[in-house]
Amino acid sequence: MADGSEWVKYVTERVVTYIETPKEERKQIRQEAKQLREPWLTRWFGLAPLGVKVWWDSRRRRRS
Repeated sequence: MADGSEWVKYVTERVVTYIETPKEERKQIRQEAKQLREPWLTRWFGLAPLGVKVWWDSRRRRRS
């Protein structure tokens, strides 16, 4: 890959595949990917915020 021809071939294949797929299909694929993605808080910080939230909610319920 010293001359970059493999990279150019890869990029060209990706662009051609993108152009050949219908717009509705691309939109549907993006929406499905969004639904499968985990919440941003978990993605950015792991399970620690979830533990804090559960602890905080249980603390709040005990007070009232």
